[in-house]
Amino acid sequence: MTQPMQTQAGDAGAFRQFDLGRVPSPCFVVDEVALEANLKVLADVGAASGARMLSALKAFSMFALAPLVRSYLLGTCASGLHEARLGREEYGGEVTTFSTGYKESEIDEILSLSDHLIFNSLGQKDRFGARAQAAGVSVGLRINPQHSEGEVEKYDPCQPCSRLGVPVSHLNSAALDGVAGLHMHTLCEQGFAPLRRTWEAVEPLLAPHMARLQWINLGGGHHITRDDYDRAGLIEFIKQLRARHGVEVYLEPGEAVALDAGILVGEILDTFENTMPVAITDISATCHMPDVIEAPYRPALMDEAEAGHTYRLGGPSCLAGDIIGDYTWAAPLEIGQRFAFLDQAHYSMVKTNTFNGVPLPAIAIWNSRTDDLRIQRAFGYQDFKERLS
Repeated sequence: MTQPMQTQAGDAGAFRQFDLGRVPSPCFVVDEVALEANLKVLADVGAASGARMLSALKAFSMFALAPLVRSYLLGTCASGLHEARLGREEYGGEVTTFSTGYKESEIDEILSLSDHLIFNSLGQKDRFGARAQAAGVSVGLRINPQHSEGEVEKYDPCQPCSRLGVPVSHLNSAALDGVAGLHMHTLCEQGFAPLRRTWEAVEPLLAPHMARLQWINLGGGHHITRDDYDRAGLIEFIKQLRARHGVEVYLEPGEAVALDAGILVGEILDTFENTMPVAITDISATCHMPDVIEAPYRPALMDEAEAGHTYRLGGPSCLAGDIIGDYTWAAPLEIGQRFAFLDQAHYSMVKTNTFNGVPLPAIAIWNSRTDDLRIQRAFGYQDFKERLS
């Protein structure tokens, strides 16, 4: 198998005390206590640094918990019309929208929902920028710092021939006409040092233009809530950036909002031998955790044994590559046995699909302090049927 990315999942924490049999399978379970702990960290960093913290809906858009999110963060960042509407309707606060390409048929509604509108190219800025200004929306431009820090090329916005952002070397006075702020998003599950190196590479090129800007948006990919993140370094960096250039600084954490706050519960459907032990589960990499295949990466199994019985775990779809990975249990697996993957609240939940008619996982909210559990949403045949025609 292809060597997968290393997961950044932390310890299972309170989920070790959660009875996996309390929810249908498969099921996402989000601990609102763990989520709030992350939000407190982000709010504290924002208060100490002066940065404006927005929640990236592309990573975590469980709007049942929007009241909790909006009690700590200042708004949301959206990737298009539907997320902008969700941010405005459910979360409140500021809405910053970025898309690689806006449609004429959608732009006016997006403008009505957004406080900042960020363009991916000079062509889009020239086409829609004046309309945004007339609507009182702050115009931004995404830049490509032309400095790579990505571990995997397909997740590196600075890769050769990237479709994301205007190369910083292309910026000039005309390019920035009507632009109030710049946006750069170049990190993925990373610490502070890559951000600092990126800014050190790009700041000399931006220096001639900074006086005309009102804000800088440093995007997402910052694992601020991870235990080993240099939060003191980030706070000082933002304070210096604001003081030196007189700009507001925005951050758009996505994974950091829900890091280690959710699990995906599954069930063993079958086991057999084919060169090695194989187990089929009702969790599908293809349908429920597509990043397992796209990255690829190996999700962390809660309480995986160091030695014992190793199985190649695969999903119920017909795709030959619907393989989650090789995992070890202390005892042989039994049909109907429950298990859980860690750190599944972000990205997995928003990327699910119904290929092959595989059912979507239910969604549950758990409070690890009170042990209160509620099934927020269960999906069935109609959810599969109604997305088709």
